[in-house]
Order: sequence, then C-alpha cells, then structure tokens
Amino acid sequence: MAEPTAAYVNVARFDDDGVITGEAVSLDLRPASAVIRAAGSALDVLVSIVLVLGLLWLLASLGTDEAAFRAIMITGVVVAIVVLPTAVETASRGRSLGKLALGLRVVRDDGGSIGFRHAFIRALVGVVEIYMTVGGLAVLIGFLNPSSKRLGDLLAGTHAQVERVPVPPSNAFDVPVELRAWASTADVGRLPDPLARRVASFFANVAHLAPASRERVAASLAAEVAPYVSPVPHAPAERFLAGVAALRRERDGARLELEAERMAALAPVLEATSPGFPVR
Repeated sequence: MAEPTAAYVNVARFDDDGVITGEAVSLDLRPASAVIRAAGSALDVLVSIVLVLGLLWLLASLGTDEAAFRAIMITGVVVAIVVLPTAVETASRGRSLGKLALGLRVVRDDGGSIGFRHAFIRALVGVVEIYMTVGGLAVLIGFLNPSSKRLGDLLAGTHAQVERVPVPPSNAFDVPVELRAWASTADVGRLPDPLARRVASFFANVAHLAPASRERVAASLAAEVAPYVSPVPHAPAERFLAGVAALRRERDGARLELEAERMAALAPVLEATSPGFPVR
C-alpha cells in the first residue's frame, strides 16, 4: 500500500441514477453509448451476413433448383436475422457475440434479465431499423435518446448497459512513517464507526478541498478523534487522522482474518453430526 501523500486518491464513482426498480431503488448502472452499441450491432450483423453468405455458397455448390433455392434462402435470412438473435439473447439473458466482445448486456428498464418477448421484439424491429435502413434509423434514434435506446428497445422496454467498468483505484494508505513507532502501542479501538466513516470520507474527498478548508476540516476531525485515541501523537492534524485511519483498518483486517481462521478450524465440529444421529 502506498504512503499517504498531499493528494489522496479519490475513489471513482458512477452516478447513473436513471434506472429505478419497482421498490424505488436507484441502480448503479452505466447505459451504453450509441457509439459502442453501434459497434456491437455491427459485429452481430457481420455474423448474420456471414451465415447467409455461407448458406448461399452451400446452395450454389449443391445445384439446388430455383424454387427450392428461393424458399431456403428466405428461410435462412429469417433465421439469421430474427430467429437466431432472439434465441441467443434469450438463452444468454441479453448477450450476443457483439455484446460479449464489447462487454454489453441488454436488460429490462427495471434492471432485470430480458426474456423471449423482449428479445423477439428487438430482433423483429431490428429488421427495419438495422437491416432495411443499414442501421441509419437505429443510430438516429440512439443519438436522440438519453439512454441511447434504439426503436426496438423503446418498444420492448429494454436498454443496453456496460458490464465492463474500470476497477476504481484504491485510496488505501499505510501509517505515516513518523507515526509507525506510535502505531505499535496506540489504542484506536474505541473510535466510533460513524466518526471513522467521516474520517474515511474526508480522505476520499480531500483532493477537492481548498487548502484552507482542508486544514480546517482536518483540525476539526482531529479534535473529535483525539478523545478516542491513546496516546495522542504529536503530529499535524491530517497526518494524525491518516495514522488513525490506517491503523484501524489494519487491525480490523487482522481481526477478520483471525476470525475466519478460527471459524475454518471449527467448521468440522460445527458441521459434524452427533454419534448415532439418524441420517435424513
């Protein structure tokens, strides 16, 4: 873990609150942009074209008569652009080859997995807005819609979300060097959880504070923390808070690891049955 510096790393957050569940809970989702959706759809269309061309080559090599050729080609086109996308999205719960490559998934507007009805409506409308207009209608509606929905999404009540998100950088840091001797004997266990969360929030947002505000908030928090720390080190307020936060985190982590080890050692006893207990 890194040493605390003048600019503490802020944890990345995504504030997309446009998806609300039936219980009025905002879901932390990232709707896919029109550009990335177009790229995923282009891959899916390319797969459909390859399948149709493969069928065309197969029929031509077999020397099929004209009537059978037309019937098979019409059936093949319908399967490639409607039946197959519907089946794939239904079975994979909103994924396809293009979406899998770009880390996308189609979900309902309430955040749940799509079903056959949603996939079929999307595929059926896609014949018009993707294939018959060469994607022009889908791109136009996607750019005009705040959630980048195409017409099929509007009719089916779905949208595409990004599932591959960058891992937020950690803002964890070690005890400052000048406080390591103090940390070996310090007692920070009495620090209340609400106050500890306020200290953590301070370091998560410290980079956005003006220098004067930063010093004032650090001094105020240090005055509140000091009664719960023994002994109180002679250090600037912000370094004192950094030492308390890092030491408390380290000791909480060690306590949880010790608890997990003890539970693992007791698992055979806790899960075992008494001698002579009937097997049901």
